[in-house]
Amino acid sequence: MRVSKKVKIEDALKTKSALLQWSRSFKEVVWFDSNDHRDPYSKFDAVLAVDAFTAIQTDATGAFDKLREYQETTADWIFGYLSYDLKNDVEDLHSEKFDGLDFPELFFFQPKKIFFLKKNELELHYLGMVDDEMEEDLEELLQKRDIQKEIFSAGRNPVKLQPRIPQEEYLQKVQEVLLHIQRGDIYEANFCQEFFAEDAEIDAFETFSALNDISNPPFATFLRNHDHYLLSASPERYLQKQGKTVISQPIKGTARRIHSDPEKDRQLAIHLEQDPKERSENVMIVDLVRNDLSKTAKKGSVQVVELCKVYSFQQVHQMISTVKAEVEDKIPPVEVLRTTFPMGSMTGAPKISAMEIIEQLEETKRGLYSGAVGYFDPHGDFDFNVVIRSILYNAEKRYVSASVGGAITAGSRPRKEYEECLVKAAALKQVLEEQ
Repeated sequence: MRVSKKVKIEDALKTKSALLQWSRSFKEVVWFDSNDHRDPYSKFDAVLAVDAFTAIQTDATGAFDKLREYQETTADWIFGYLSYDLKNDVEDLHSEKFDGLDFPELFFFQPKKIFFLKKNELELHYLGMVDDEMEEDLEELLQKRDIQKEIFSAGRNPVKLQPRIPQEEYLQKVQEVLLHIQRGDIYEANFCQEFFAEDAEIDAFETFSALNDISNPPFATFLRNHDHYLLSASPERYLQKQGKTVISQPIKGTARRIHSDPEKDRQLAIHLEQDPKERSENVMIVDLVRNDLSKTAKKGSVQVVELCKVYSFQQVHQMISTVKAEVEDKIPPVEVLRTTFPMGSMTGAPKISAMEIIEQLEETKRGLYSGAVGYFDPHGDFDFNVVIRSILYNAEKRYVSASVGGAITAGSRPRKEYEECLVKAAALKQVLEEQ
C-alpha cells in the first residue's frame, strides 16, 4: 500500500538536480529524465525510484518466468533492467565472450520511495512503512535545490577509454558481416565494439550529470545497483505498454550535428532522411518489429504510425520509426517483452541468425549494453528504453565500459561504419576524459 502526496515546485531544473543528489545515499536507484522532449506517449517529465523493499536479480536461465512471477506477485511499481544476454532465455543461444563488468543479467526492485515530476508538480509515492519520512525528505530536497555546486569534484583523474578491437581488425570484422549478407545468411546485423578503461574511478552521479548536460536525450537514465552503475544518454524507446496499446520506436540511421554551421547541419539532416542506405536499414528493422509485435497482438492491429522520421538531438540526427499494436486479451505484460526481446534495432534481421553472427564476431559480452531499462506500474503497464550511448561502471572492479555499434547492410562501407561508431562514442569519451 502506497501513500501519495503532491507538492507544487517553482524550478523543475533545480528540483531534478536536487533529486539526483539526494539519491546518493541509496544503494538502489533509478532515475529517468525526458529532458523536456515533447513525447505524446510519455507520462512523466522525470522519475526517481530509490531504496529496495524487495528485489530480484538473476542470470538468463528462466529469467522471464522469474520476472513474470515477481511482477505479478508484487503488483506494485518495479524498476530495473533486462540485459541483452536474456536472448539466451528466449532462444537457444549462448554468451561466452569476455565480461569485464559482471552485472546480473536481470535486476528489478520495488522501491520504498518514488518521485514523479510533471511540469510544476512533484508527486511522492511512499510505501506505508516509510510514509512518515515524507516531510523530512521534502525539506532536505528543498535545501539541496537551493545549493549551487560544481559539476565535478576536484582532483579526479581523467579516464582514457581504449578500443577493445583495433581499427583494422574492426574493418575486417565488418567485411566478414558483409560476406554473411552476400551469402544470404542475414540482411542486416548490428555489430558493436567496446571502449573500456581498467583500474578507473569515476563519480557516477557527477559523470551522469555531465553526460546528460551535453547530450540532452529523451530517455536519459541513471541506475545504481550497489556497485553497478548505468549512465545512459539513450535517445531510443524500446517498448511501451499503456492499457492494451503497445508502441516500439526503433532507431536506425545516424548523422553528426554541426552546431557551428546551421545550414550545413540542416543539410546533414535532409541527407540522412533521403539516404537510401539509411532508410533501408530502418525499414528492415521496422519489418522485424512488426513481426515481433504480431506475436501478442490482435490480428490486423499492427501498424506503422511514423516511418523514417529524422529527429535532431544534441550530438546527432537520428532516423526513428514508430510501430503500434493492440495486445490480445489475457496476454501477461512480461510476455510482450519476452516475444520482442532483444529489440531488433540492436540485433539485425533475421534476428536469430544475426545474433549468432554477432556472438561469433564481437569481442565482449554485451551485458546491459543494448538491453533495456524501465518500469512496470501496478496495473502492468510498462515503458523501457534501449541501453545505448551509455557508460557502464563496476565500482568494485574499477572497470568502465562504453560500447557503440551500427547496422551493417549490403550498402555498408567498413570505414564509414567505424566513423559512425566514433560519432556515437564522442560524448561518452568527452565526459570521461574531461574529469
